[in-house]
Amino acid sequence: MGTLLLLVAASLCFASGQHRELMDYLERRLQAIEDRISVWHEQSNRYATELREFKQLMTALTENLEQGREALHVDLEAVGTRVDRVEREMDYMETQNPAPPCVDVDDKLVEQEVTSIKEKNKAKYNKLSDCRDMISSFKAMKILKRVGGPKGVWMKDTASMLGKVYIFNGTGEDTLYEFSSMRDLAGSEGLTHGRLIKLPFAWGGMGHTIYNGYAYYVTEGKEFQLIKYDLQNCSVADSAVFPAEELVPVYSLSPETYVDLAADGEGLWALYATRDSGRNICLAKMDPGTLDMEQTWDTPCPRENAEAGFVICGTVYVVYNSKLPSRSRVQCVFDINDMVTSEEAPLVYFPKRYSTHSSLKYNPLEKLIYAWDDGYQILYKMVMKKKLEV
Repeated sequence: MGTLLLLVAASLCFASGQHRELMDYLERRLQAIEDRISVWHEQSNRYATELREFKQLMTALTENLEQGREALHVDLEAVGTRVDRVEREMDYMETQNPAPPCVDVDDKLVEQEVTSIKEKNKAKYNKLSDCRDMISSFKAMKILKRVGGPKGVWMKDTASMLGKVYIFNGTGEDTLYEFSSMRDLAGSEGLTHGRLIKLPFAWGGMGHTIYNGYAYYVTEGKEFQLIKYDLQNCSVADSAVFPAEELVPVYSLSPETYVDLAADGEGLWALYATRDSGRNICLAKMDPGTLDMEQTWDTPCPRENAEAGFVICGTVYVVYNSKLPSRSRVQCVFDINDMVTSEEAPLVYFPKRYSTHSSLKYNPLEKLIYAWDDGYQILYKMVMKKKLEV
């Protein structure tokens, strides 16, 4: 019995020792956890302080950047104002002081030669038409609105006073949009508010025109088909293969256009270029009834850097720009009767715009040019003068 008591007492002592060691171990572990929690707390406080300081620094930098942006905006507005003023002064100087000829020729000889040419062709020109207008300068520019894509054509019928406006949106579509008036187009929210005319064939490029109730346009494919579409009856009145082989883009800055149709007081014209014509633009007088070429001319106007062209009173005006859009200018003029030359015609600059013209269409009834510029529909009003001045 005594032995049993001794064993129980020994067991209790051993168990008490183990319990004490376990408690000491747990206390050490808890102390280590508390120490880590304290370190984490200190680090969190330090990170929060650094984040707050960083936020204050970024706020100050943002305020400084905003102030700098506002100052830069003010400076840019001032520079823009000065550039506009300089451009207006340049326009004025260009109209007052035309560019001198590059070749030094005796003025009397030049005057005698020009007079001789004019007198020689005067009778011939009078038989053709009484239209003798030529561009002197641009008087005003009006931006009607912005609708459609960056490239397109808009115009009125060049031989009608009905006032309907037509829009060819894009470079290869088959839907023509008709608006009853300029006010109707200006007040519309989009193209779908006009009358939709589904054409039988898609057009190619931006060389279309509306003349005497018909839409004239060219389809692009293996052959360039010239289509004459009756807008009243909504049917194809006639079609023909364009009578020129190996066509190339007529304007290097508008590579989608291979044939640019134009209409003025003289009738229907076509500007085009072929591989055989080299680097220059060709002109053809078209029969609006049969779609045949009545006569053709090789103009001295190069295709390089040309963006568009138009015809006024039998005179071709080719407009040039640069690959990086700059200010468009009429730099080459060709008259079918030699009454006007590029040397005689003033170097006319268009007012400041957005990009480059994808199309320019002259209306002889209004004496306005309908221009399409990066989706903007623009009207140019011109100052005209007579070709034959005594």
